[in-house]
Amino acid sequence: MLPMLRTRVVWAILLCAAAGVVTSAVPQVAAPDFSRLDGIVRKELAATQAPGAAVAVVADGRMVYARGFGVANVETGEPMRPEMLFRLGSTTKMITAATVLLLAEQGKLSLTEPISRYIPNLHPSIGRLTADQLLSHQSGILDEAPMFGSHDDGAMQMEIESWTEAKFFAEPGEIYSYSNPGYWLAGRLAEAVGGRPFADQVADTIFTPLGMTRSTFRPTLAMTYPLAQGHEIADGKPRIIRPAADNSASWPAGSIYSNVMDLSRWMMALMESGQIGGEQALPSGLFSSLTTPRALIPGGAIRYGYGVQVGESGGARVVQHNGSRSGYGSVMRMFPDQKVGVIVLANRTGASLTQTADAALATALGPRPAQLGEPVNASPLSAAEILDLAGTYSQGGSRQLVVAGSPEGLVLRQGGRDTALQVIGTGMSKMEGTVRRELAVNAGTARYVFVLDESGKVQFLHSGGRSWRKVQ
Repeated sequence: MLPMLRTRVVWAILLCAAAGVVTSAVPQVAAPDFSRLDGIVRKELAATQAPGAAVAVVADGRMVYARGFGVANVETGEPMRPEMLFRLGSTTKMITAATVLLLAEQGKLSLTEPISRYIPNLHPSIGRLTADQLLSHQSGILDEAPMFGSHDDGAMQMEIESWTEAKFFAEPGEIYSYSNPGYWLAGRLAEAVGGRPFADQVADTIFTPLGMTRSTFRPTLAMTYPLAQGHEIADGKPRIIRPAADNSASWPAGSIYSNVMDLSRWMMALMESGQIGGEQALPSGLFSSLTTPRALIPGGAIRYGYGVQVGESGGARVVQHNGSRSGYGSVMRMFPDQKVGVIVLANRTGASLTQTADAALATALGPRPAQLGEPVNASPLSAAEILDLAGTYSQGGSRQLVVAGSPEGLVLRQGGRDTALQVIGTGMSKMEGTVRRELAVNAGTARYVFVLDESGKVQFLHSGGRSWRKVQ
């Protein structure tokens, strides 16, 4: 696939911090030229109003590029450096999933047994769930992401023990729907089985073996290292978020503090069969377990493994996840068969610098299509189909989407305004015996997918990774 990568003796190790470039004393052959990346990063920072970013590229078991851009703090103007910590958002999930998988590898839990075997004091409706359902977002638990809450280790247990059947909008295993609370529960499983607070369990089983010396869930530890402050946009410009958001009950879903240096070690170990620096730090089969497709995501060829999306781009396998949380955004994308990956961290709420990630990978791999997925064939809707699609779709409570039908077509009603739905096409999604009929529509720039049962009756509406059940 990539002769340039396969025939290269060794790449230069480019630790391109603001200070400059450091290369190995070993003779080097044709290291990638990342000089064009600088302008692309700065342009995307300006477009997204993100104050700063850190970018790293790994290839063939080495970090070949790492650099900071912009500022870590808009008030002081402190330059961003690659060693600075960011809070990751949902890219945390792959590490939470790995922590659970390591416990299963040790024979301490089964991924397919009810979690009530391992966690006491759960409501029966919660205890019937399995780790497999939690890690693959097939639990049927609704989604929410409260940024502020307790800072104590016991908060996760207290939160989860309060859950009842009201936490569900779908039956376990019925549909893929991204659920942050499902990962809180996975984290609770890890600490209950491991016998240590979740933050310590991850540190013991992931961070320490990989030499991720500055990665942590704990704000009071993170603040002792160089830290990129989290920002939001207010009055048209970025400002620091005060107080910094923290909710220990939700840590497993998106709250690791880390930097591109540490995350490069994580990424290298995944793509090198668990080895880092020639040492076996993680089980060789961990990456395969994480990336095996487990759930059919409505609307295309992308599948969900455990804590990662799995798809193809330009005929090559791609493993990735994005993250968004108060003050920060992140992208981690890997081409494992080519052993190349990119990490992009930004210090503004929800900033996902995908153009930067695309450009960094294009430099390392050559140009590739940026989008994952597959086309569907358009077909007109009949009056009966319009009537069937119209209705209220819910995750419970106020979490609702309303689709209205008329002789002219369908509209999505949100926030007091109607947006016409344009039919993109119909298709069938398949994975290991699961077959679903789907109908894709556009609402402005957003994509929605109606999921139908075997008889053709509409069950769910899916968008942005979340599903809503039709209730009217």
